[in-house]
Amino acid sequence: MMILDRRPTGAPGRFTALFLALLLTLATPAALAQQPTITPNYKDADLRQIIEAVSAITGRNFIIDPRVRAQVTMLSAEPMSPEAFYATFLSILEVHGYIAVPAGDLVKILPDANARQVPGVDLPRAQPGSPDEIVTQVVTIKNIGAAQLVPILRPLIPQYGHLAAHQASNMLIISDRAANVNRLLRIIQRIDTGADADIEVIPLQHASAGDVVRVVSALREASMGGETTKPIGLVADDRTNSVLISGDELARLRLRALISHLDTPLEEGGNTQVVYLHYADAEDLAQRLGEQATADSNLGAAGGAPQQGGGAVRREDGVLIWADPGTNALVITAPSEVMRSLKMVIDKLDIRRAQVLVEAIVAEVSYNRAAELGVTWALDGSNDNNIIGLTKLGSGGNISDIAGAALSGDSGLAQAIGGLPQGILLGGGRINSSSGTNWGVVLRALLSDSDTNVLSTPSITTMDNEEAEIKVGQEVPFLTGQFTNTGASQGSVNPFQTIERKDVGLTLRVTPQINDGDAVVMTVALETSNLSRSGAGGAVDLITNQRSINQKVLIENGEILVLGGLVSDDLIQSEQKVPLLGDLPILGHLFRSQSATTEKRTLMVFLRPVILRDGPQAAMETNAKYRQMQDAQSGAAERGSQFLNRNVPSPEIPDFESLKPASEGYVPPPPDDEIEDSAPVKDYGDRDD
Repeated sequence: MMILDRRPTGAPGRFTALFLALLLTLATPAALAQQPTITPNYKDADLRQIIEAVSAITGRNFIIDPRVRAQVTMLSAEPMSPEAFYATFLSILEVHGYIAVPAGDLVKILPDANARQVPGVDLPRAQPGSPDEIVTQVVTIKNIGAAQLVPILRPLIPQYGHLAAHQASNMLIISDRAANVNRLLRIIQRIDTGADADIEVIPLQHASAGDVVRVVSALREASMGGETTKPIGLVADDRTNSVLISGDELARLRLRALISHLDTPLEEGGNTQVVYLHYADAEDLAQRLGEQATADSNLGAAGGAPQQGGGAVRREDGVLIWADPGTNALVITAPSEVMRSLKMVIDKLDIRRAQVLVEAIVAEVSYNRAAELGVTWALDGSNDNNIIGLTKLGSGGNISDIAGAALSGDSGLAQAIGGLPQGILLGGGRINSSSGTNWGVVLRALLSDSDTNVLSTPSITTMDNEEAEIKVGQEVPFLTGQFTNTGASQGSVNPFQTIERKDVGLTLRVTPQINDGDAVVMTVALETSNLSRSGAGGAVDLITNQRSINQKVLIENGEILVLGGLVSDDLIQSEQKVPLLGDLPILGHLFRSQSATTEKRTLMVFLRPVILRDGPQAAMETNAKYRQMQDAQSGAAERGSQFLNRNVPSPEIPDFESLKPASEGYVPPPPDDEIEDSAPVKDYGDRDD
């Protein structure tokens, strides 16, 4: 690197001084009085000599890069001022691929390949002294994306220049010579214009906005033929039945004429359209739209009442709506005003409805404790002409029952023994049929303990505002009557019974309604019943335990709400004794019978709704239930393998992934006849058992 001072020294300095002196003598005296001028003319001059001349005329100090070498030819016909000569010098540097970078009191002469790394004039804070000076400009884009301008402006930037977009602030950063930066700013100003003033709204009177946009868009795509044209925006507003156009004025004029031609009434004053439904039922929606068409027509003009026949709704003013169940489509013939109103209603009703997975939990825990202790006596003095006496305390198993059965013979005794209550019976006595007094005593003791734990978790999935019901149980026969017919001719007896079958199990009936948000209003009817394991005194048939809840509640999505429950604690104590004798200390227990029963029950019913708004969420819940069933079957197979033949396969539902169609990535296995045997099949022989 060489530093050039403006003071001439040595031979080059003397040459420059003589050259400048000669040029100054050629200037007019008037010009010399005002400002020194120079008329430079060079032919194959060394660039370093020109830099020395510029330093001498302008008084600037230069630092020259060793790579700066060039032969310069310049012709000038008029004198120049020092500033004009310096601007011409910057143009010479640009032609030969060099730049002048100010650095304080010095000016660096570098190749233009380093222009990106050197500081330049920061616009608009400072103004460049020459159009060829390196400057940096940050431009804010208002109407379009800054990144969209980069590929457009990149060819206009030389290799040593810099162009980048900052998407966060929508700005462009440009670094280049001042003249080129000004040109780019003018181009950006023309491109970055708002399109609000170029939007036209064309209301339609007869045609449908959606159909017009579809036809015009198809026509434009066919006419373009791959050629690049000016962009045109074309949007249909079904609510106002209008077409919105944006773009070039000439193109908008052509589209306006085409749309006006399409917006013409039909000869019969109406049109027919086929609307394919995605989710709604065509037959049900046709009846509802008939009522809507009636209301719309009554607002405009008096029309006849709707007539229904053949699955269609017909009006006297020409409105016809009928459903095609095969394609789930509606065929509508109506004037354009009524047609727009009906299509708006169809778009609102034909939507995907959310589903609700309802899970109920019925949990019941109960236990019973019972204890009985009693003594009964019998005294028979009939052989000695004495009084017969006995005691009967408690229910069943008394000495009176056993004695009565014994006196009736072997059959009665066997029947009495079969009807003895649970517990232990200890008896003793003296029985002598010839003489003396017979006596007997029976001691009955019972202690019972039973626990019950019932858990039911039914689940059901239904659509929003649709009632669903699930029943899990069995039909149990109940005896309702007995009859005996005696034949008049042969005296035969024909007894028969009447039986009524009733459902015993679990029934869940729900109607969910999804509110705005994640809340669900549930109308719930839950009933669960089962056969009682313990009989009740005086019951002539089976006993069923029944629990039911009917109510309407509000539950958040995925939350659990308790619907109701029962917590009961019953204690029943009874005592039977002989008067006076039963009150004796210690001995009174021989003439006393005591029983105590404790029953505690805890019953709770919970409900949990889960909103399934789309297919993936429904598939996720289904997969979870599917895995739960597979785990239950796997556990049953492992438990059964300890007792059953291991060679007998256990039935299992297929894997969840294998049920998906082949389009989702699953390839079904080949048929059995295409599978080659990889191992011999073991022959177990004939099994007659």
